[in-house]
Amino acid sequence: MYRSHVLVCGGTGCTSSNSLAIIEALESEIAKKGLQDEVKVVRTGCFGLCALGPIMIVYPEGSFYSQVKVDDVPEIVEEHLLKGRLVKRLLYDETVTMDDVKSLQETDFYKKQHRVALRNCGVIDPENIDEYIAFDGYMALAKCLKEYTPEQVVQIVKDSGLRGRGGGGFPTGLKWSFTAANQADQKYVVCNADEGDPGAFMDRSVLEGDPHCIVEAMAICGYATGATEGYVYVRAEYPIAVKRLQKAIEQAREYGLLGKNIFDSGFDFDLHVRLGAGAFVCGEETALMTSIEGNRGEPRPRPPYPAVKGLFAKPTTENNVETFANIPQIILKGADWFASMGTEKSKGTKVFALGGKIKNTGLVEIPMGTTLREIIEEIGGGIPNGKKFKAAQTGGPSGGCIPASLMDTPIDYDNLTAIGCMMGSGGLIVMDEDNCMVDIAKFFLNFTVDESCGKCTPCRVGTKRLLEMLDKITAGKATMEDLDKLEDLCNYIKANSLCGLGQTAPNPVLATLKFFREEYVAHIQDKKCPAGVCKALMTYSIEADKCRGCTACARKCPAGAIEGKVKEVHTIHTDKCIKCGVCMETCKFGAIVKK
Repeated sequence: MYRSHVLVCGGTGCTSSNSLAIIEALESEIAKKGLQDEVKVVRTGCFGLCALGPIMIVYPEGSFYSQVKVDDVPEIVEEHLLKGRLVKRLLYDETVTMDDVKSLQETDFYKKQHRVALRNCGVIDPENIDEYIAFDGYMALAKCLKEYTPEQVVQIVKDSGLRGRGGGGFPTGLKWSFTAANQADQKYVVCNADEGDPGAFMDRSVLEGDPHCIVEAMAICGYATGATEGYVYVRAEYPIAVKRLQKAIEQAREYGLLGKNIFDSGFDFDLHVRLGAGAFVCGEETALMTSIEGNRGEPRPRPPYPAVKGLFAKPTTENNVETFANIPQIILKGADWFASMGTEKSKGTKVFALGGKIKNTGLVEIPMGTTLREIIEEIGGGIPNGKKFKAAQTGGPSGGCIPASLMDTPIDYDNLTAIGCMMGSGGLIVMDEDNCMVDIAKFFLNFTVDESCGKCTPCRVGTKRLLEMLDKITAGKATMEDLDKLEDLCNYIKANSLCGLGQTAPNPVLATLKFFREEYVAHIQDKKCPAGVCKALMTYSIEADKCRGCTACARKCPAGAIEGKVKEVHTIHTDKCIKCGVCMETCKFGAIVKK
């Protein structure tokens, strides 16, 4: 028995901040002090507070150390692990009070969260199957095989109200029932781990922190639908997730939890990993299956739907990582338990990847129905540098934006759809007053143009024409007639594209037009970018009363656009200015302004 466990985040975020070197240093220092039989170091998945990495938690105290460096390790081992004294300068500031140290669960970031899909992330060693089993791992699979018929399992998932967490929100139990109803000599289960939205890292974190829950859930789905084989399609850009998933599959096979005759039930099921090359279109289920088959990742017309003719032309059930991550807990705790969380039509919790202009970037899991204001101001810690919240982009390139006027909107499938947005897979990009919404729409559309597979003309050609119109607007060369054409083309692309990528590609444009039309008008009529982002419409000038004539800006200007003598007011020649912003960064007197 160990008296202390030191949990260090081994997710991608903290790994990139050198957490592996911290683990090595910890193990070395612990051995030097002769504590190797008393203190155990555990590499876990993501704790959620990515902005504070590398992160370390020491149990049983629950002391939360943030932004730990290798040089801090000897002090932590000497003071905390050997002498029992907390190193307060390294503790997360929200856990430190005048008299005591608060639990992490009492902090603003965690206290409104309810972890179901992320329940084991940051808690267990994801590469140790015994730790997963110690937290009721594979109990749900055993319960299904020993106590329930496949039909009963499908009914439990239906009764829970779980909807697909990949974006569309289709009822999971209903999808399973479609596959189960079709007779075939072979059926498949597919897990979509091809997380392609910019700023989204929910599924990656689940695979890195709790891969066994996906293995277990897919086996349960196989039993419920009559499938004996499954595939996890994960992008090769997630090396840590791929490694841990493969290790989990190997361990499950060794323990008899995958393969033939699982739990002596007569049920056979096995899993395979397939790597994707990072094509966004392969997040669409039929394109994903086409890619698994070894072909170019392009969507297929539907019907027939995958439940009838999916992978290798056999009945197939496809769900994303977060959807599967809820399944074991639904089986163990019951449909009513899951349905008690969330709203009437959106049950359970939702994982979001908070990013952009927000203090607490990272992963959060909140009950459906939590308002955007609670997520931004309480959990996220608000907007840094005293800036005002402007909008939040949900659903990435396929989604829309929620403006400040709708911050009190409860976040669930139906409420977001009602305001012209969508849940998406869970990326939540926060923007402040310095963001140009026309530029944001152009950013997402540029991504979609690059990622279009080109199979259908509305998407291949239409999105390119949309991007050209946005370029024209941000260059100050558009007319109000162009704005009408932009909206018409958006609606045409939505109505005529083959798959979800093209059908949702215009959403960022339509949403910003709906809520921030005045910014488009300003670009067109006033030839101004209100946020001062679009370079073609931007001008730099020097305020005479603040200029000291120090010449620093003139000396730094790469284009020679600034003129003036020492101790005299300088001038920027706009015809020469390349709008790089170096002068504004260089000036110590705040004399240079951007308009």
